[in-house]
Amino acid sequence: MNNWFTVKVKYTKQLENGTFKRVSEPYLLCAMTFTDAETRIYEELGQIIRGEFNVVGISRTEIHDIFHYEECDVWYKCKITFESEGSSVDGEVEKKKKVAQNFLVTANSVKDAFDKLKESLSTLMVDYLIPSIIVSPIVDIFPYREELDKEISRKPLEDKKEIEVETEIPTGKKVYSAPSSDFDDEEVDFDDEEDEDSELEDGFSDDE
Repeated sequence: MNNWFTVKVKYTKQLENGTFKRVSEPYLLCAMTFTDAETRIYEELGQIIRGEFNVVGISRTEIHDIFHYEECDVWYKCKITFESEGSSVDGEVEKKKKVAQNFLVTANSVKDAFDKLKESLSTLMVDYLIPSIIVSPIVDIFPYREELDKEISRKPLEDKKEIEVETEIPTGKKVYSAPSSDFDDEEVDFDDEEDEDSELEDGFSDDE
């Protein structure tokens, strides 16, 4: 089962002015376990970062889908909320529950992220709100790769029922999904909810 993991890496980075600075940067990647996530980040960044680097943190991350537009390089974290349909059990209809889902999208501004998210979710068959859009600190994203699975001795690809999907969209957009994640849908109590990130609030909703 594939999930998204945020991996924080510390290393010495050369800045544009030629000076060096010790930095800690987060990367998002698709993996099956925490161990796989650590193995993969060393595999990926070993080809990018010069010198030594250390993994200082790994956390499972609640991301439903990722929309990458090639003309943009800043990631925005977008949260949507909607009410789930109540199901009938023994003739009784369960109360509807509020559900929150997080998405990542590359955009040029908060407004651009809002427009791109609306475009990407145009086929969603429920009414939803977009309560927040914030700039994400994510530096880069590493989606599922079949050859990496073989390198770290996971199950053969054909034995997997669900895998991360990368879909090429004609509009210059890529969609990265981890459909088997346990964290795709998050039921929340909005009265008690606190967002850990520093939010760039916007006044947009899907009614506008």
